[in-house]
Amino acid sequence: MTPAIAVQQLGKHYGSLVALDNIDLVIQPGEFFALLGPNGAGKTTLISILAGLTRASHGTASVMGYDVLSDYREARKRLGVVPQELVYDPFFTVRETLVIQSGYFGLKRNDDWIDEILQHLDLAEKAHVNVRALSGGMKRRLLIAQALVHKPPVIILDEPTAGVDVDLRQSLWQFIQQLNAQGHTIVLTTHYLEEAEALCNRVAVLKQGKIVALDSMHHLVHNTRGYTLELRLSSENVPADLQMWPCRQEGYVCSLKITHGAEIETILSILRKHEIQVLDMQLLQPDLESVFMKLMEADSANIV
Repeated sequence: MTPAIAVQQLGKHYGSLVALDNIDLVIQPGEFFALLGPNGAGKTTLISILAGLTRASHGTASVMGYDVLSDYREARKRLGVVPQELVYDPFFTVRETLVIQSGYFGLKRNDDWIDEILQHLDLAEKAHVNVRALSGGMKRRLLIAQALVHKPPVIILDEPTAGVDVDLRQSLWQFIQQLNAQGHTIVLTTHYLEEAEALCNRVAVLKQGKIVALDSMHHLVHNTRGYTLELRLSSENVPADLQMWPCRQEGYVCSLKITHGAEIETILSILRKHEIQVLDMQLLQPDLESVFMKLMEADSANIV
């Protein structure tokens, strides 16, 4: 099967700055894939290379089997990108913008699909409004519509819900999940890690231009060792015996990092010995945010 996106030994240097460091990545057709990392990790550089906006220093990149350099016309036809920045032409209405965007890809009769996009993104009532008059959230919806107007098989969403309201997020994700169910490959970058965890099947984490984790979402999250035991106590004086576990205290609430559930009884027995009551207790399992933070805190040299 031809990969939706394939990069091999891809590198990008800006003088002495290494933005991408020989990364290898394959995303299969139909995946809902998360590309995560802190600011400056290399996510936008990778997206820019795939979109033909930046040329790699070395290595190869392709979209649906078409090299982004030697077959750039075919590669770009098969890719839709929603950028982070609000970029728009202030001289046209919403509908005119989408008609012009269709023309870039040689689509002359695209009205039905434009109507469907406008409906799904709650832009139908703004179809004949000049883009300058739109709110920031509406402009972001228009960016998404532009990326989808030529029905690309691969869609990259770069922080698509930044600055938009809860209602739009829900309707947007319903629409994107529908497109994914129809076979479109979705690549998502977001700082809303709960969105990525809920939506994506597989994830790559970038740090300092390197991929430091690449796995299924389920395996990455649930194979992470350890739990957080959160206790609300009757006293602020935490016994010294508990210092054998990494502990964070805020007032009467004590959070302990444990490895096995069997440690809970040991902790409770220590508290009973010191006549400290447990008023409330929660056992928190790892989530994507805790895994992400652990990866960011780790020494890059020790990451497998």
